[in-house]
Amino acid sequence: MQKQNRMNKVTNYISEAFEELKSNVTWPTWEEVQKLTIIVAIFSVIFALATWGIDTVFGKAIAGFFNWIKG
Repeated sequence: MQKQNRMNKVTNYISEAFEELKSNVTWPTWEEVQKLTIIVAIFSVIFALATWGIDTVFGKAIAGFFNWIKG
């Protein structure tokens, strides 16, 4: 009986969650989705290039430091 009660609670929670998504969530239009996807892609590329640049600079700095120590 306990297991059935838990299963009913889970099923009820899932159905209420889907009802919430259908009735109370404001979904963006297809045009907004496309525009925002392009913005996210551009910032992802910029962030990846910045990370690569910083990694390269620090890598060269650390290599130079260890070469200086080896002397």
